[in-house]
Amino acid sequence: MKITTFITAFVCATVGFNTISAPSFAQKSGGEKTAEQKPAGRQAGLESAAQKGGKAPAPKAAATIPAEGLSGELTEIAKSNNQWTGVAVSKKNRVFVCFPRWANTVPVSAGELLPDGSISAFPDKKWNEWIQGAKVTGSEFICVQSVYSDSSGNLWILDPAAPRFQGPITDGPKLVKVNLNNNRVEKVYPLDTAAPKDSYLNDVRVDAARQIAYMTDSGLGAIVVLDLRTGNARRVLENSPSVKAEATKILIDGKRWGVQQDGSVRKVHADGIALDKSGDYLYYQALTGRTLYRVATKDLRNDKLKSKELNTKVEQVAKTCVADGIEFGADGLLYITSIEDSAIKRMNVNAKEKTLETVIKDAQLVWPDSLSIRGDGYIYVTCSQINLGPKPATPYKIFRFKPKP
Repeated sequence: MKITTFITAFVCATVGFNTISAPSFAQKSGGEKTAEQKPAGRQAGLESAAQKGGKAPAPKAAATIPAEGLSGELTEIAKSNNQWTGVAVSKKNRVFVCFPRWANTVPVSAGELLPDGSISAFPDKKWNEWIQGAKVTGSEFICVQSVYSDSSGNLWILDPAAPRFQGPITDGPKLVKVNLNNNRVEKVYPLDTAAPKDSYLNDVRVDAARQIAYMTDSGLGAIVVLDLRTGNARRVLENSPSVKAEATKILIDGKRWGVQQDGSVRKVHADGIALDKSGDYLYYQALTGRTLYRVATKDLRNDKLKSKELNTKVEQVAKTCVADGIEFGADGLLYITSIEDSAIKRMNVNAKEKTLETVIKDAQLVWPDSLSIRGDGYIYVTCSQINLGPKPATPYKIFRFKPKP
């Protein structure tokens, strides 16, 4: 999650897209370049650097890095001079990223990482052309915070519409559904009623079977429940301590994070969110906190429950670590980004003794942010380097690893 003080400067000369160094998908993953991926730039109207007339970087082998923990090695997938937060890997191994508008401009708001090493505006250029101060129609990205790929072949793009944390802008907050079979926007869900002043919709998970989306609000602290059939969005648990920041002292490389000029400490509320495999429980945690909570989704979907009654349904799962992103792996374990020690950890949330174990730990995992699980068990993680301010010495990176059983 993200803070007003550390706003990323736009350092790329290119405005239409962002060119990055990235490995060839086929080189590193046993033929990841699927029929869906290979023609993406031509069939879907997406332009790589080469197609736009620029010179795309030549693909190169990914760097495999020995690392501590149960995984053993870390593979660098991509890097950028611009700050990204979310990552999503589709069923056909397409990789999508987003760049929140924490500075005046971004290369794109949502993009696809192409095999030639470029990032192309997604689903098209028009959705990504909005600039600060321009008219808002509801059909443009303003400040995309997260992307999520569901089990039915759709990409969900969450736009809190709060550029530079100043907002949300009227008619801006939205959840966008893109059908990955044709790369077209299938539905836009306006979220103005679910995004009041000072809110910041942060992360999203979609239960495709039940047609429900769940989102965290890290600005005020709440869970948003969106009925995808009707478009009705409700803010719930607003008065529950479970969605609020805790009095947590965050230390990264011996330095305290979040202390502001007036001496107050920044609070970031409900942030990381994950649905278990059955979709029966929603897990979540505040960024400035160390407590993992869960609530049965049947209770979240029950709009007849009064606020106080729903609050009693929340369960405290365990004490964890300071985390930004959480996600369930193919093994049923909950994977958690550990900001303070540059690591990814995991937990069996159903075990009697809920202990954290380190899956991978490496100094290059600077503020591990969002997680996405590929079908074959590989886990992708963005590093947003929030603790280093707007001009970190190293590029922002995406890594991949495969946990050992």
